[in-house]
Amino acid sequence: MNCTILYLLTIGVFLTATSELIVGGILPIIADDLQLSVALAGQLITAFSLAYAIGTPIVVTLTSRMERKKLLIGSLLAFIFGCLFALWCSQFLVLIGSRILTGVSAGVFLVVSFSTVSRLVAPDKIGSAIGTLILGFSTAIVLGIPLGITLSGWMNWKLTFLLLAIAGFFLLLGLFRFLPRMEGSPPVSFKRQLQLLTHPILLLTFLFTYFRESGISILNSYVTPYLVEILHFGVSQTSVIMFIFGLFGIAGSRIGGHATDKWGSKRIIVFSMLVLVLALTLLPLVTVTPVVAIALLALMMGGLFFLSPAVQTSLIQLSPPSAELLLSVNTSFIQLGLASGAAIGGVLIHSTSTVAYNPWGSALSLVIGASLGLVSFALNKQQQPILLQKQKSVQP
Repeated sequence: MNCTILYLLTIGVFLTATSELIVGGILPIIADDLQLSVALAGQLITAFSLAYAIGTPIVVTLTSRMERKKLLIGSLLAFIFGCLFALWCSQFLVLIGSRILTGVSAGVFLVVSFSTVSRLVAPDKIGSAIGTLILGFSTAIVLGIPLGITLSGWMNWKLTFLLLAIAGFFLLLGLFRFLPRMEGSPPVSFKRQLQLLTHPILLLTFLFTYFRESGISILNSYVTPYLVEILHFGVSQTSVIMFIFGLFGIAGSRIGGHATDKWGSKRIIVFSMLVLVLALTLLPLVTVTPVVAIALLALMMGGLFFLSPAVQTSLIQLSPPSAELLLSVNTSFIQLGLASGAAIGGVLIHSTSTVAYNPWGSALSLVIGASLGLVSFALNKQQQPILLQKQKSVQP
């Protein structure tokens, strides 16, 4: 596979991930500018996630025959317009509309990027290639969020979205130049798609994804208030802390990709979930020692990104002919989890008047997800691919 293509797609993941994650980083600034409570402003995350969850599988299904290069470029164009739309937002509902457009376009870009990479590399290199794509997320934490926080503090939070649109335009030129043509897949009937929700192994896998992402979102959506209110760091210090988290994320995604290829996705998933639950359970007990709390948060971030390549690779291996459809549905469950996690986190803050207990809410959701994942593994002992459509109908 041409490394240029992989890195261009990774840059695209970085831009879309920054657009998604930056709101959590500058939530207090947006809330103050629009004169909203932090809990209400947090529903911008919910809107993005719901649009991502509902819109992505619909668009992916409707455009299944479309040549992949055209679909990637089209989704990136929609993302650029969504970012530009945010520049004229002076009301909360208008900003919600911007988040909906960027949510759908970001979801389509990510799913098609994953499926494109999986078709361009050897089967034993899928984990490493996906790990590289996921670097876009961790780099967004290292560079995107701190830069957005800094720009928002110095000038205006809307400037971040302008820079994302400009960067997206230059990426568009790169995709036009280097991305090869790649045929789409035959459309999958509604009856076939229903199998995704009725097959026990797949249903458990999607529910595992939902509870995992919901658990992470209960804390991550309000990580800046947690750092400021509970650990007593200054707003400016959060940029440095986010940078540290991002470094752990980068290391996690790179190591996790190679580890998945070497030891298999199942072992990596089990190990990562244990690390995440342990870190979140201990976090509220060590808040009197901020350095230890930051270490646990960094470990959580590293474990999250260490886990990601294994989860995506596992889905592709579950049904290679229907990988794109599986990825899009799984992405929906990811975003539904993120959306409900942000909502649950907001309710938890409102009911307790503090963000201090959000880590325990996160840990509980992760335990439920891990339990469902273990049942899925038990049902799929033979690790046989699940074929949702006839093999002959799949493009080589």
